[in-house]
Amino acid sequence: MMDTHAAGMSPAFNRERPRPAPAPSDDKIRRRLPRKEREKLIVAEAIRFFAEVGFEGQTRALAERLGVTQPLLYRYFPDKEALIERVYKEVFLNAWEPAWLDSLHDRSRPLADRLTEFYQAYSKANFSYERVRLFMFAGLKDGSIASRYMQYVRDHLFEPLCLEMRAELGLESEAPVSLEEIEMIAGLHGAVSYVGVRRWVYQAQTPSDLEPVFGELVRTFLKGIGDSYRRFAPSAMK
Repeated sequence: MMDTHAAGMSPAFNRERPRPAPAPSDDKIRRRLPRKEREKLIVAEAIRFFAEVGFEGQTRALAERLGVTQPLLYRYFPDKEALIERVYKEVFLNAWEPAWLDSLHDRSRPLADRLTEFYQAYSKANFSYERVRLFMFAGLKDGSIASRYMQYVRDHLFEPLCLEMRAELGLESEAPVSLEEIEMIAGLHGAVSYVGVRRWVYQAQTPSDLEPVFGELVRTFLKGIGDSYRRFAPSAMK
């Protein structure tokens, strides 16, 4: 379904088509650089390139954008898959801050505040043209990158958050988290992530300030999840 908005929308909404960050100049790429610096520039441009055209983009076209030869790329990365793997680490894994979970586990604070703070930090690190579009392209390519990242999110966010939800609802247990519990928690994550998809993939107009939106998504989620979560959680309880 097409996402449309009435004319005369408030300036609080982004009107312009989002664009990726500018590429490094040819002169900066071509001049003699230390190996580490040149490699960093190659990876940065590869992130922009694959975000624009998808992972089916050819390294020859990437080399042309960089102003270097294709063989030079292979001096840094033995093949295209190695370059994609480096992009995966830079975009997905390096954007994850372990400190986020430290705050999420602080039960001296309301869960709503902890969740809102987490998603505000998460969105600032991950809601960009490159990151959102690369995740979508990754799922279309072969699924391996997207599935690995989602497993990482499950291990580092969904399962810990399930335990916080159990504690919030007085359902403390050492039993393994159930698949049903994971899906309940994934619903909130999906709602937040879809805002980024609408902005950077569908080019839909979204509020320029998303923090109040995330706060309301969290509040609405917590207000309605209790009874449903209790119905699923007992299957995981002793």
